[in-house]
Amino acid sequence: MKFGVVVFPGSNCDADCYNVIKDVLGQEAEYIWHKETSVLGYDALILPGGFSYGDYLRTGAIARFSPVMPAVIDFANQGGLLIGICNGFQILLEAGLLPGAMLRNRSLKFICDGVNLKVKRNDTAFSKLLQPSEIIRVPIAHGEGNYFCDEATLAELQRENRILFTYCNANGDEDMAFNPNGSVANIAGIINKQGNVLGMMPHPERCSEQILGGTDGYKIFASMLESFQEVGRK
Repeated sequence: MKFGVVVFPGSNCDADCYNVIKDVLGQEAEYIWHKETSVLGYDALILPGGFSYGDYLRTGAIARFSPVMPAVIDFANQGGLLIGICNGFQILLEAGLLPGAMLRNRSLKFICDGVNLKVKRNDTAFSKLLQPSEIIRVPIAHGEGNYFCDEATLAELQRENRILFTYCNANGDEDMAFNPNGSVANIAGIINKQGNVLGMMPHPERCSEQILGGTDGYKIFASMLESFQEVGRK
C-alpha cells in the first residue's frame, strides 16, 4: 500500500506520519509537496499536523488553496482513503470535505497533553482494528481544536453515525469536564458520508510506537492497511 504525506509550508508532523507508515507499518510512503498538482499512484493520503502557512487568516484557510488540493479533493471524491490530523483536519474543514469549523480552544490557550478517546464505531476503514466503545489514549497539541457545527449539522452527524471519536475519561464517560477544547458533543474526530475521509484533532502518529509511550494510534493506520487489503482480496 502506498501512502502520500502532503507537506505544506509550516507542516511539522509530516516526518512523524512518514515514519509510522514506512518504518512501523512497513508500507511505502512518499512526501507530496504542496505545489504538486497530481496524487496519482497513491492508495491513501495523509494531511499532517502543524501550522500550514503560519495559520494566517484561519487555520487551514490558505492551505485549502494550495495547488495540490484540487487533486486531494478529487482523490477523496473518488473514494480514496484520506486522513487529516490536527491541522490536516482543519484543512479538510476549510476544503469542504468535512462539515463544521474550528474555533479557538475554550481556554484560549494552546494545549499539549494526552487525552482519552472513545471509539464510537469500528466498522470504518479507520477503526476496524479497534473495539466499539474502546478507550484509547492519544496526544493532542493544538490552539484551535474546538470543533463547532450548527444544530442541523450535529444532528446529521449523529443520525448518520459519523462521529468516530469523542473525548472522554478513562471510564468512557463523555462529559464536558473531560473535553479539553470545548468541542461540541465532545467530538474529536468525524468521517464523511462515504466513510473514506477522517478528520481528527488528536495525533495517532505520536502514539504508534511503544518507545513513544503507547501504541493506540497505530491501530488507526493499521486499520487503513487492513481495509485496503480487504478490497484487494475481493
